[in-house]
Amino acid sequence: MNLKEIFLGLAVLILTFFVLTYGINLFYSEPHYDDFCSPSIVQVQNLNETTCFENGGKWTSYAPPVKGEVPGYCDQDFSCREVYNLKLESYQMNIFLIAVPLGILLILLGAYFFSLDAVGVGIMGGGLGGILKGVSGYWAYSNDLIRFLISLFGLLIVIYFGYKFQDKIKGKKKK
Repeated sequence: MNLKEIFLGLAVLILTFFVLTYGINLFYSEPHYDDFCSPSIVQVQNLNETTCFENGGKWTSYAPPVKGEVPGYCDQDFSCREVYNLKLESYQMNIFLIAVPLGILLILLGAYFFSLDAVGVGIMGGGLGGILKGVSGYWAYSNDLIRFLISLFGLLIVIYFGYKFQDKIKGKKKK
């Protein structure tokens, strides 16, 4: 590959990743913290354990309590943040379930359906970026078994398609 083909491949890679990312965002939007925990909620000045709980917060007592001071701290966003975190986890899992198959599909398309190598490699790179986007967003929410299985599955797919792609390259060299 010459320098022009490398830059063409990089341009296709970057733009493929952008199309994948913004295409998903167009149809499936990420939850925003302010939609769950509005900063406009009136802040209660003299909080105690009861008023904290009534306002959706979580009370944490200081140990040992300081005489003449409030005996603890109220995390006023606790309940709404829990709801937001559950929604964000669900969103990240869905992005994983959308982006990974699309990334695999793009790798297959790039490997088999583009006669211009720079474009094919760029599409494959964009597919790999899509896989990374899907996996990285859900990674924090998964346990070690899920991480292991995702990594193993990805490794097996890459090895399999590496051999398939190698056959295609050998076929081109023979011609």
